[in-house]
Amino acid sequence: MKVAIFGAGYSGTAIGALFAAQGIPVVGTTRSASRFGQLTEAGISPVVFDGAMIGDHLLEHMKDVTHLVQSIAPGRDGDPLIRLFDNEPKRFLPRLQWIAYLSTVGVYGDHKGAWVDEDTACRPVSDRSVERVEAEQAWQTLAAGQRIPLSVLRLSGIYGPGRNGFVNLANGTARRLVKKDQVFNRIRVEDIATATAFLAQRLYDGIINVTDDEPAPPQDVVAEAARLMGIEPPPEQDFESAELSPMARSFYGENKRVSNARLKAMGFKFTHPNYRQSLADMWAKKNWNKPQQTAF
Repeated sequence: MKVAIFGAGYSGTAIGALFAAQGIPVVGTTRSASRFGQLTEAGISPVVFDGAMIGDHLLEHMKDVTHLVQSIAPGRDGDPLIRLFDNEPKRFLPRLQWIAYLSTVGVYGDHKGAWVDEDTACRPVSDRSVERVEAEQAWQTLAAGQRIPLSVLRLSGIYGPGRNGFVNLANGTARRLVKKDQVFNRIRVEDIATATAFLAQRLYDGIINVTDDEPAPPQDVVAEAARLMGIEPPPEQDFESAELSPMARSFYGENKRVSNARLKAMGFKFTHPNYRQSLADMWAKKNWNKPQQTAF
């Protein structure tokens, strides 16, 4: 087994680190050689990939890859690997056995706070979510045509060491925006990694929500982080009158509760099933501001 992580960013690095900890060779791409040290420390062989061309070094690595994880976001021109593969992934990855595509629960769109699952129709609102739906469909078409199992992981709001409410409170950027009945799901980055490995072991083929048990109002998460830190939380702000960037405001245009029942029915157990347990874990371990200290 050899794993390739295309887009070894926050989630991709955690996924690669878990496979590497299991003694599995991992290659990970990054746009900048400045991240080579960080990836090497995680056990990942780093390669520069700009999304436009697969260089000779990366091609050499790809000859032995059996499991592909695509974590690069699509753009207006679609998914970069779909374009480069031109419907022939095995020309580059002759031993390929399984693909994971990291998508987002944003593809479901707005459901007025109702529960959604993998069978819920996608009604994307934002341009970035529309692009995700198109990328999912492109990967499904490619995988079906090549008879390669494809896991589409729909991820909720990603957080973990180095990216969480503690960090925001510490640097003064935390806000408690209140919008009536608004909730969000979240997912701890380590649970993304363990879910990816779980699905890889089974060569799972299908769509799967990777999200926590408890959709909750965002202001409650900030308040809990402040409580654990022993500080006063920032004051609540009304969402409608708050100054926000168009992108930040767009996140609040989608309100839903995302079910993880399918993944749990397969036997997967979340290490961090809700934000309270997860925040308490990071605070106790003192790793909340150390993004590469994952518990593998």
